[in-house]
Amino acid sequence: MKKFFVLCLIAVLSASSCSLDDDDQNFSLEILPVESVDIPDEFTLGETYPVTVSYLRPSTCHAFKEFYYLKENNERTIAPINYVFERDNCENLQEELVEATFDFTVTSNGSYIFKFWQGKDTDGESQYLTIEIPVVD
Repeated sequence: MKKFFVLCLIAVLSASSCSLDDDDQNFSLEILPVESVDIPDEFTLGETYPVTVSYLRPSTCHAFKEFYYLKENNERTIAPINYVFERDNCENLQEELVEATFDFTVTSNGSYIFKFWQGKDTDGESQYLTIEIPVVD
């Protein structure tokens, strides 16, 4: 009898769970260019540091999802990825600078090279804000 009650309770809770608006189910993803970065001048091996990335949010239908994060040896390529929700009431934003932060753990000696994507030039070539951070003892 207890098993039946638990199964019924699970069924009722599942049937009454929240659902997203139809507008929030239709979205695409967009990588946005980085405007600026707040990152330490040096790292210590084994420590973890917050890295804050600032970028312009183009509209009210853009929302941060995660970072594009490519790791190749001691080089990191980073860019913010946003949801772009398909809605009729999106408002264009001119200068809304937003921030997103990730934690970076230093796992090797030498220097780290961070390449923050800043968009493409007129020839279609990706441009990067490149920052080299030494690891000190």
